[in-house]
Amino acid sequence: MEHGDKANWFRRMTAPEKRTFIAAFGGWALDALDFMVFTFVISTLIGLFKIDRAQAGLLATITLLFSAIGGWLAGMLADRFGRVRVLQLTILWFAVCTLLIGFAQSFWQVFLLRALQGLGFGGEWAVGSVLMGEIVRTEYRGRAVGTVQSGWAVGWAVAAILYTVLFSALPENYAWRALFWVGVLPALLVLFIRKRVPEPELFRRTRAQEEASAARVSPWAIFSPALIKTTVLGALLCTGLQGGYYAVTTWLPTFLKSERHLSVIGTGGYLLVIILGSFIGYLAGAYLTDRLGRRANLIIFALLCGACIFAYTRLPLSNEQMLFLGFPLGFAASGIFSGVGAYLTELFPSAVRANGQGFAYNFGRGIGALFPSLVGYLAKTAPLGVAIGIFAGGAYLVVLIATLLLPETKGREIS
Repeated sequence: MEHGDKANWFRRMTAPEKRTFIAAFGGWALDALDFMVFTFVISTLIGLFKIDRAQAGLLATITLLFSAIGGWLAGMLADRFGRVRVLQLTILWFAVCTLLIGFAQSFWQVFLLRALQGLGFGGEWAVGSVLMGEIVRTEYRGRAVGTVQSGWAVGWAVAAILYTVLFSALPENYAWRALFWVGVLPALLVLFIRKRVPEPELFRRTRAQEEASAARVSPWAIFSPALIKTTVLGALLCTGLQGGYYAVTTWLPTFLKSERHLSVIGTGGYLLVIILGSFIGYLAGAYLTDRLGRRANLIIFALLCGACIFAYTRLPLSNEQMLFLGFPLGFAASGIFSGVGAYLTELFPSAVRANGQGFAYNFGRGIGALFPSLVGYLAKTAPLGVAIGIFAGGAYLVVLIATLLLPETKGREIS
């Protein structure tokens, strides 16, 4: 009976838990849609605005850097004004900025809007993850928060489909704009959240206690002696996760094309295999984080990521083998993220939970955003495969070290 209960966890969730799950899943999927459309129109923007690859890369980096700022800021605001209210704000901000990119007339206009877009992008995950973690009960928390991460693969797949449809039906100079105009869709999710998603009881109780005692918790409390170890190790964990992911996903296609001369990398089939692997990896990680524990899940996926990096950069692979290896790459590189949301939620106390989680995850994103540039810099004096291996492999080693130094939180009742 117990196994059946766990297998049907979504059906057994309460109505507020289900509505919160739907809102968080939809928000993350739509964020992925809005964020990933940029990856499909890079070549179009290079030609349209007469920019070089370095400038195009800057458009990607600026969003990630500002998302680090936005995630921490949104976390602090969510601890002060509420998870639901700030989640609505971040979704609206992200949606409007994405829509406006479709009207941009120059590189610098896109640059500015991509920076502003990043503020909302970072905030949505930080606040939505905390909201999920506080509303969903302990025994389902890992699976629920982890499964929300699979929404990224769904949004990525929808972006790929829309790209194919719009660039087939419209001239290129209009199609790229239409892709960003679709970015207004997340705004509709706010209507659902306003009516159906409650503020967590735990947050309301914590705020009432603060108001009754007239003692407001400082946003700098995450650096107090009681929490500094958790904050630093959490930030290192997230730096490893995201630095490894960005180093691999940014440079691996270039490595396989330029040094291995494999043509399959540029095909839609290869992309779909990676997306499918990512989706299943998210679901597997969500299950394992509750089944085996937060630390064991992270260790397993970090080792899988290291194995995939070794296979891609060291083994002589054919086009056919590369196509099939896209699945374990997507599985490992994406699945490792499933357990981190619930883990961070359980590591921080309620009064600074969104603040601490927002800082740790988005500090990792900000530093991780530099990894592609570091790989490129090292690749000037070393083979690209070696550069990828050093930074991506090193990143997942950091994940292992941070995980071993952090406590296990499986089954922990949050307060």
